[in-house]
Amino acid sequence: MSFDLSPLLLTFKLALAVTLILVAAGVPLAYWIVFTRRKWKYIIEPLVSMPLVLPPTVLGFYILLLFSPRSFLGNFLETHIHVNVVFTFLGLVAGSVLFSLPFMVNPIKAGFQNFPKSLIEASYALGKSKRETLLKVILPNIKPSLLTGIIMAFAHTVGEFGVVLMVGGSIPGETRTASIAIFGEVEALNYANAHFYSGTLFLISFGILFTLNAMNREELKVIS
Repeated sequence: MSFDLSPLLLTFKLALAVTLILVAAGVPLAYWIVFTRRKWKYIIEPLVSMPLVLPPTVLGFYILLLFSPRSFLGNFLETHIHVNVVFTFLGLVAGSVLFSLPFMVNPIKAGFQNFPKSLIEASYALGKSKRETLLKVILPNIKPSLLTGIIMAFAHTVGEFGVVLMVGGSIPGETRTASIAIFGEVEALNYANAHFYSGTLFLISFGILFTLNAMNREELKVIS
C-alpha cells in the first residue's frame, strides 16, 4: 500500500519555517520582556502566553478575519502586494507563529531570568555593549533554554490542528498538514492511512523529546 507523503513533508516544512521565524523573533522579545523597565511589558507578557490557554479555533478565527480579503489589511495585501494569506501556506506560517510563540519565548525568558545578573554587570564593566553581552555572554550560557524553546516550538507546530485548519483549510499540497490529513482519513474511515500519519508523528515527537531530555542531561553534567 502506498501512502501520500505530502502532508508529512508539508508539516515539517511548516515547522521548520515557523521555528526559524520564532528564533529570530523570540530571542529579542524574551530579552525585552525580562530586561525592559517599561510598564506596558506587563500587557505584552500575558498576550504572548495567551495561546497557552486560548482555544486554537479562537486564534484561527481572528487571524481569518484579520487577513480576509474583506478586511482592510487582507484587501490591502491582495490588491497592492498581491499576497493572499488565508487558505495558503503563508497563512499556515502566520497562524503557527502566533500559536507557537509562547513555546519559544517562555523557556528563553526563564533562561534570561535565571542568568546571574553579576555576569551581565561584569560584561558591561569590561566595556561590552548590550548586544555583545547578549550574543557572547548570555546566549552561550543559556543553551538548554534555547534548545528547549526551539524543540518545543518545532514539535508544537508539527502537532498543531485547530489554527491551521481554520486559517488554511485542507488543500492537498498547499495546506493539508499531517494532523489535518489524520482527521480527514478518520472521517473517511481510512484507518490504515490514519495509522500511518499518526504513527509517524508519534515516533518523531517521541524522538524529539527524547533527544531534548538527553541533551539537557548532558548539559547539566557539564555544568556540574
